[in-house]
Amino acid sequence: MRSHEAGSGPGPTPSSDARNGWEVARPAGGTSVDGVQLAGFRDRTAVGLDMRVLPQPTVVVVVGLGDNPVTVAGATGQRPMRSLVAALSPGPVRIRGERVECLEVRLSPRAAYALLGVSPRELDGSVTGLEELWGRHERVLRERLTDAATWRERLALMDGFLLGRAAGAPSMSPEVAAAWDTIVARRGRVRVGDLAVSCGWSRKKLWSRFSAQIGLTPKRAAMIVRFDHAARALRAGGSPADTALACGYADQPHLHRDALALAGCTPGALAGSDTSAG
Repeated sequence: MRSHEAGSGPGPTPSSDARNGWEVARPAGGTSVDGVQLAGFRDRTAVGLDMRVLPQPTVVVVVGLGDNPVTVAGATGQRPMRSLVAALSPGPVRIRGERVECLEVRLSPRAAYALLGVSPRELDGSVTGLEELWGRHERVLRERLTDAATWRERLALMDGFLLGRAAGAPSMSPEVAAAWDTIVARRGRVRVGDLAVSCGWSRKKLWSRFSAQIGLTPKRAAMIVRFDHAARALRAGGSPADTALACGYADQPHLHRDALALAGCTPGALAGSDTSAG
């Protein structure tokens, strides 16, 4: 979803972006679970949704409100979904919908490991129907959110639901968490061997534990984090050549190859498209 900061105040305040017609609401006081960001979205002027989903260093959960599903189009075809979860690296995917109203939850890898109820590796690098993960709990949650009268109630309901799931949830190992934090801090410009040395593990052990708890190999995670910074720079107006240099790519063709592999388009096309990043 395209983001627009909501106003401050004692509770979530919807704000409108006249440029794209979306109403957005965020909890003014943050959330009760570390690594979680919440936002409510409503297509206020029925402009419709046509969004490219990009790899990014968060797992994105979207709970649709009401009966209108979105269409998720990827390599395996198209599927209607009311609620969904997008892996860190979902592959080239587009989401389209009309009169969309939803609650979006962005989860850090630590939070995703604790809250999703499955290993992130089981998301299989795709966009998955949330009901497949949470079963009847997804349906009950979606119905309660839809019936709530205000964004304040909806955000509070979701926050409470996640807080309940966090109780007794598994914790990511400190070594994996530290390796991920290093990758993010260095914007993906890190050697896997150095990560292994820093946590006192062999490369094989790091690969195995990291993949199980993050859902990606360390090398792939570094690739995703670097590409996330490149995608943001391109959308901010940076040229492909300058972006490649600034983000640590060997050259512009290297960035071009990553864009095709991860987003299904060229850097130039990415710069001019609406995406879920940022």
